[in-house]
Amino acid sequence: MTSPDPTNPPASTPTLYTGEALRARVAEVRQRIEQAAKRSGQNAASILLVAVTKYAGVDQIRELLQLGVRDFGENHVQQLLQRASAIEEHLARQRGLLATPAKGAGPVPISTQQGVRWHMIGHLQRNKAKKAMEVCRLVHSMDSLRLAEEIQAAGLKLDRVCDVLIQVNSSGEESKFGCAPAAAGRLAEEIMTMANVRIRGLMTMAPYHPDPEKARPVFARTRELFEDMRRSGIAGPPGVFNILSMGMSGDYEVAISEGANLVRVGSALVGEGRRGPGDDADESEEV
Repeated sequence: MTSPDPTNPPASTPTLYTGEALRARVAEVRQRIEQAAKRSGQNAASILLVAVTKYAGVDQIRELLQLGVRDFGENHVQQLLQRASAIEEHLARQRGLLATPAKGAGPVPISTQQGVRWHMIGHLQRNKAKKAMEVCRLVHSMDSLRLAEEIQAAGLKLDRVCDVLIQVNSSGEESKFGCAPAAAGRLAEEIMTMANVRIRGLMTMAPYHPDPEKARPVFARTRELFEDMRRSGIAGPPGVFNILSMGMSGDYEVAISEGANLVRVGSALVGEGRRGPGDDADESEEV
Protein backbone atom coordinates (compact mmCIF):
# COMPACT_ATOMS: atom_id res chain seq x y z
CA MET A 1 0.00 0.00 0.00
CA THR A 2 1.42 3.36 -1.02
CA SER A 3 1.72 6.01 1.67
CA PRO A 4 0.22 9.45 0.96
CA ASP A 5 2.65 12.03 -0.31
CA PRO A 6 2.30 15.14 1.92
CA THR A 7 3.97 17.29 -0.76
CA ASN A 8 1.32 16.36 -3.34
CA PRO A 9 -2.10 16.30 -1.66
CA PRO A 10 -5.09 14.95 -3.60
CA ALA A 11 -7.45 17.33 -5.31
CA SER A 12 -10.26 18.58 -3.12
CA THR A 13 -13.66 16.94 -3.30
CA PRO A 14 -16.03 19.15 -5.28
CA THR A 15 -18.92 20.79 -3.42
CA LEU A 16 -21.14 22.68 -5.83
CA TYR A 17 -24.48 24.20 -4.89
CA THR A 18 -27.65 23.82 -6.94
CA GLY A 19 -31.36 24.28 -6.40
CA GLU A 20 -32.41 25.59 -3.00
CA ALA A 21 -28.81 25.49 -1.72
CA LEU A 22 -27.69 27.80 -4.52
CA ARG A 23 -30.68 30.06 -3.97
CA ALA A 24 -29.77 30.32 -0.27
CA ARG A 25 -26.15 31.11 -1.12
CA VAL A 26 -27.13 33.90 -3.50
CA ALA A 27 -29.50 35.36 -0.92
CA GLU A 28 -26.82 35.20 1.80
CA VAL A 29 -24.15 36.88 -0.34
CA ARG A 30 -26.56 39.63 -1.35
CA GLN A 31 -27.56 40.16 2.26
CA ARG A 32 -23.96 40.38 3.39
CA ILE A 33 -23.19 42.86 0.60
CA GLU A 34 -26.15 44.97 1.72
CA GLN A 35 -25.07 44.87 5.36
CA ALA A 36 -21.45 45.71 4.52
CA ALA A 37 -22.60 48.61 2.37
CA LYS A 38 -24.88 49.91 5.12
CA ARG A 39 -22.08 49.77 7.69
CA SER A 40 -19.81 51.80 5.43
CA GLY A 41 -22.45 54.32 4.39
CA GLN A 42 -22.73 53.10 0.80
CA ASN A 43 -25.73 52.33 -1.35
CA ALA A 44 -25.93 48.56 -1.76
CA ALA A 45 -27.59 49.01 -5.16
CA SER A 46 -24.36 50.59 -6.46
CA ILE A 47 -22.26 47.49 -5.67
CA LEU A 48 -22.00 45.02 -8.52
CA LEU A 49 -21.78 41.30 -7.77
CA VAL A 50 -19.78 39.30 -10.32
CA ALA A 51 -20.30 35.56 -9.95
CA VAL A 52 -17.01 33.76 -10.57
CA THR A 53 -18.00 30.65 -12.50
CA LYS A 54 -14.63 28.99 -12.91
CA TYR A 55 -15.89 25.79 -11.27
CA ALA A 56 -19.62 26.19 -11.90
CA GLY A 57 -21.37 24.12 -14.52
CA VAL A 58 -23.51 25.59 -17.27
CA ASP A 59 -26.60 24.39 -15.40
CA GLN A 60 -25.52 26.43 -12.38
CA ILE A 61 -25.02 29.51 -14.53
CA ARG A 62 -28.54 29.04 -15.90
CA GLU A 63 -29.84 28.85 -12.33
CA LEU A 64 -27.94 32.02 -11.42
CA LEU A 65 -29.58 33.76 -14.37
CA GLN A 66 -32.98 32.74 -13.03
CA LEU A 67 -31.97 34.21 -9.66
CA GLY A 68 -31.21 37.56 -11.26
CA VAL A 69 -27.42 37.34 -11.53
CA ARG A 70 -26.26 38.90 -14.80
CA ASP A 71 -22.50 39.36 -14.40
CA PHE A 72 -20.15 36.38 -14.66
CA GLY A 73 -16.37 36.25 -14.32
CA GLU A 74 -14.06 33.71 -15.93
CA ASN A 75 -10.33 33.14 -15.51
CA HIS A 76 -9.51 31.40 -18.78
CA VAL A 77 -10.26 32.59 -22.29
CA GLN A 78 -11.24 29.19 -23.67
CA GLN A 79 -13.74 28.58 -20.89
CA LEU A 80 -15.02 32.14 -21.24
CA LEU A 81 -15.80 31.51 -24.92
CA GLN A 82 -17.40 28.13 -24.23
CA ARG A 83 -19.59 29.45 -21.41
CA ALA A 84 -20.68 32.52 -23.37
CA SER A 85 -21.64 30.35 -26.34
CA ALA A 86 -23.57 27.87 -24.18
CA ILE A 87 -25.50 30.60 -22.37
CA GLU A 88 -26.29 32.44 -25.61
CA GLU A 89 -27.67 29.18 -27.04
CA HIS A 90 -29.76 28.71 -23.89
CA LEU A 91 -31.15 32.25 -24.14
CA ALA A 92 -31.82 31.84 -27.86
CA ARG A 93 -33.79 28.67 -27.19
CA GLN A 94 -35.82 30.54 -24.60
CA ARG A 95 -36.58 33.23 -27.16
CA GLY A 96 -37.40 30.63 -29.79
CA LEU A 97 -34.90 32.20 -32.12
CA LEU A 98 -32.23 29.51 -32.29
CA ALA A 99 -31.05 28.95 -35.82
CA THR A 100 -28.23 26.88 -37.24
CA PRO A 101 -25.28 29.28 -37.63
CA ALA A 102 -23.88 29.75 -41.08
CA LYS A 103 -20.66 27.93 -41.81
CA GLY A 104 -17.74 30.01 -40.60
CA ALA A 105 -19.98 32.45 -38.75
CA GLY A 106 -18.31 34.47 -36.02
CA PRO A 107 -19.34 34.86 -32.38
CA VAL A 108 -22.79 36.10 -31.47
CA PRO A 109 -22.65 39.87 -30.83
CA ILE A 110 -22.54 40.71 -27.15
CA SER A 111 -25.56 43.00 -27.54
CA THR A 112 -27.85 40.00 -28.14
CA GLN A 113 -27.11 38.35 -24.81
CA GLN A 114 -30.06 39.93 -22.95
CA GLY A 115 -28.05 41.78 -20.35
CA VAL A 116 -25.58 38.96 -19.61
CA ARG A 117 -22.15 40.48 -19.06
CA TRP A 118 -18.95 38.46 -19.15
CA HIS A 119 -15.89 39.62 -17.25
CA MET A 120 -12.32 38.45 -17.85
CA ILE A 121 -10.85 38.37 -14.34
CA GLY A 122 -7.80 36.13 -14.81
CA HIS A 123 -4.43 36.98 -16.30
CA LEU A 124 -4.85 37.62 -20.02
CA GLN A 125 -2.18 36.62 -22.49
CA ARG A 126 -1.65 39.08 -25.30
CA ASN A 127 -2.20 36.51 -28.04
CA LYS A 128 -5.68 35.76 -26.65
CA ALA A 129 -6.83 39.35 -26.27
CA LYS A 130 -8.92 39.47 -29.45
CA LYS A 131 -10.72 36.22 -28.63
CA ALA A 132 -11.52 37.47 -25.14
CA MET A 133 -12.83 40.79 -26.38
CA GLU A 134 -15.25 39.08 -28.78
CA VAL A 135 -17.51 38.25 -25.83
CA CYS A 136 -16.04 40.10 -22.84
CA ARG A 137 -17.66 43.27 -21.49
CA LEU A 138 -14.90 44.18 -19.03
CA VAL A 139 -11.28 43.06 -18.59
CA HIS A 140 -10.23 43.30 -14.94
CA SER A 141 -6.59 42.35 -15.48
CA MET A 142 -5.06 44.99 -17.76
CA ASP A 143 -1.55 45.27 -16.33
CA SER A 144 0.86 46.31 -19.07
CA LEU A 145 1.21 48.63 -22.04
CA ARG A 146 1.80 45.67 -24.38
CA LEU A 147 -1.50 44.08 -23.34
CA ALA A 148 -3.26 47.43 -23.78
CA GLU A 149 -1.85 47.62 -27.32
CA GLU A 150 -3.25 44.16 -28.12
CA ILE A 151 -6.65 45.14 -26.73
CA GLN A 152 -6.51 48.34 -28.82
CA ALA A 153 -5.82 46.24 -31.93
CA ALA A 154 -8.73 43.94 -31.02
CA GLY A 155 -11.00 46.93 -30.55
CA LEU A 156 -10.08 48.25 -33.99
CA LYS A 157 -10.90 44.91 -35.62
CA LEU A 158 -14.16 44.57 -33.70
CA ASP A 159 -15.02 48.25 -34.29
CA ARG A 160 -15.82 48.97 -30.66
CA VAL A 161 -14.32 50.46 -27.51
CA CYS A 162 -13.01 47.88 -25.01
CA ASP A 163 -13.50 48.60 -21.31
CA VAL A 164 -10.67 47.66 -18.93
CA LEU A 165 -9.59 47.93 -15.32
CA ILE A 166 -5.94 48.45 -14.49
CA GLN A 167 -4.82 45.63 -12.22
CA VAL A 168 -2.65 46.96 -9.41
CA ASN A 169 -0.40 44.72 -7.31
CA SER A 170 -0.93 46.63 -4.07
CA SER A 171 0.31 43.75 -1.91
CA GLY A 172 3.73 43.63 -3.57
CA GLU A 173 3.58 39.83 -3.85
CA GLU A 174 5.80 38.42 -6.57
CA SER A 175 3.22 35.72 -7.29
CA LYS A 176 0.55 38.31 -8.15
CA PHE A 177 0.03 39.95 -11.52
CA GLY A 178 -0.57 43.67 -11.81
CA CYS A 179 1.47 46.82 -12.15
CA ALA A 180 3.07 48.52 -9.17
CA PRO A 181 0.89 51.27 -7.65
CA ALA A 182 3.52 53.87 -8.54
CA ALA A 183 3.32 52.84 -12.20
CA ALA A 184 -0.47 52.92 -12.53
CA GLY A 185 -0.66 56.63 -13.39
CA ARG A 186 1.91 56.41 -16.15
CA LEU A 187 0.20 53.31 -17.60
CA ALA A 188 -3.13 55.15 -17.54
CA GLU A 189 -1.61 58.09 -19.44
CA GLU A 190 -0.37 55.73 -22.16
CA ILE A 191 -3.74 53.97 -22.45
CA MET A 192 -5.57 57.29 -22.68
CA THR A 193 -3.94 57.81 -26.09
CA MET A 194 -5.71 54.70 -27.44
CA ALA A 195 -9.06 55.32 -29.12
CA ASN A 196 -10.41 51.79 -28.64
CA VAL A 197 -9.49 51.20 -24.99
CA ARG A 198 -11.38 52.86 -22.15
CA ILE A 199 -10.16 52.74 -18.55
CA ARG A 200 -13.06 52.18 -16.16
CA GLY A 201 -11.15 51.86 -12.88
CA LEU A 202 -8.79 49.68 -10.84
CA MET A 203 -8.69 46.08 -9.68
CA THR A 204 -6.58 44.43 -7.00
CA MET A 205 -6.25 41.14 -5.12
CA ALA A 206 -5.27 40.81 -1.49
CA PRO A 207 -3.15 37.89 -0.25
CA TYR A 208 -5.22 35.03 1.07
CA HIS A 209 -5.47 34.90 4.86
CA PRO A 210 -8.01 33.19 7.15
CA ASP A 211 -8.60 36.56 8.80
CA PRO A 212 -10.17 38.87 6.18
CA GLU A 213 -9.10 41.95 8.16
CA LYS A 214 -5.54 41.24 7.03
CA ALA A 215 -6.65 42.32 3.55
CA ARG A 216 -7.68 45.80 4.71
CA PRO A 217 -4.31 47.57 4.14
CA VAL A 218 -4.18 46.31 0.53
CA PHE A 219 -7.71 47.49 -0.16
CA ALA A 220 -7.13 50.84 1.55
CA ARG A 221 -3.96 51.44 -0.49
CA THR A 222 -5.79 50.68 -3.74
CA ARG A 223 -8.74 52.88 -2.81
CA GLU A 224 -6.39 55.79 -2.08
CA LEU A 225 -4.75 55.32 -5.48
CA PHE A 226 -8.17 55.13 -7.12
CA GLU A 227 -9.26 58.39 -5.47
CA ASP A 228 -5.99 60.13 -6.41
CA MET A 229 -6.38 59.09 -10.05
CA ARG A 230 -10.01 60.24 -10.12
CA ARG A 231 -9.12 63.64 -8.69
CA SER A 232 -6.30 64.15 -11.18
CA GLY A 233 -8.38 63.03 -14.16
CA ILE A 234 -5.35 61.09 -15.38
CA ALA A 235 -7.49 58.12 -16.46
CA GLY A 236 -10.51 60.02 -17.70
CA PRO A 237 -13.52 61.78 -16.21
CA PRO A 238 -14.96 60.53 -12.88
CA GLY A 239 -18.14 59.42 -14.61
CA VAL A 240 -16.12 56.90 -16.66
CA PHE A 241 -13.30 56.04 -14.24
CA ASN A 242 -15.68 54.81 -11.55
CA ILE A 243 -15.13 51.08 -10.88
CA LEU A 244 -13.10 49.75 -7.95
CA SER A 245 -12.97 45.95 -8.21
CA MET A 246 -11.77 44.50 -4.90
CA GLY A 247 -12.76 41.55 -2.76
CA MET A 248 -13.36 37.86 -3.34
CA SER A 249 -15.14 35.10 -1.44
CA GLY A 250 -13.18 35.43 1.78
CA ASP A 251 -12.81 39.19 2.05
CA TYR A 252 -15.46 41.00 0.00
CA GLU A 253 -17.12 42.56 3.05
CA VAL A 254 -13.84 44.19 4.09
CA ALA A 255 -13.34 45.33 0.48
CA ILE A 256 -16.76 47.01 0.47
CA SER A 257 -15.93 48.77 3.74
CA GLU A 258 -12.85 50.18 1.95
CA GLY A 259 -14.85 51.47 -1.00
CA ALA A 260 -15.15 48.55 -3.45
CA ASN A 261 -18.17 48.84 -5.74
CA LEU A 262 -17.53 45.57 -7.58
CA VAL A 263 -16.84 42.25 -5.85
CA ARG A 264 -15.85 38.95 -7.45
CA VAL A 265 -17.42 36.05 -5.53
CA GLY A 266 -16.85 32.42 -6.48
CA SER A 267 -16.73 29.67 -3.87
CA ALA A 268 -18.93 31.53 -1.35
CA LEU A 269 -21.61 31.66 -4.02
CA VAL A 270 -21.49 28.48 -6.10
CA GLY A 271 -19.21 26.24 -4.03
CA GLU A 272 -15.86 24.74 -4.88
CA GLY A 273 -15.06 22.45 -7.78
CA ARG A 274 -12.33 19.88 -8.02
CA ARG A 275 -9.04 21.65 -7.40
CA GLY A 276 -5.43 20.64 -7.38
CA PRO A 277 -2.72 21.90 -5.00
CA GLY A 278 -2.31 25.65 -5.07
CA ASP A 279 -5.34 26.28 -7.26
CA ASP A 280 -7.26 29.39 -6.25
CA ALA A 281 -11.05 29.42 -6.42
CA ASP A 282 -11.28 32.98 -7.60
CA GLU A 283 -8.30 33.69 -9.83
CA SER A 284 -5.50 31.83 -11.59
CA GLU A 285 -3.07 32.47 -14.39
CA GLU A 286 -4.29 32.10 -17.94
CA VAL A 287 -2.24 29.33 -19.55
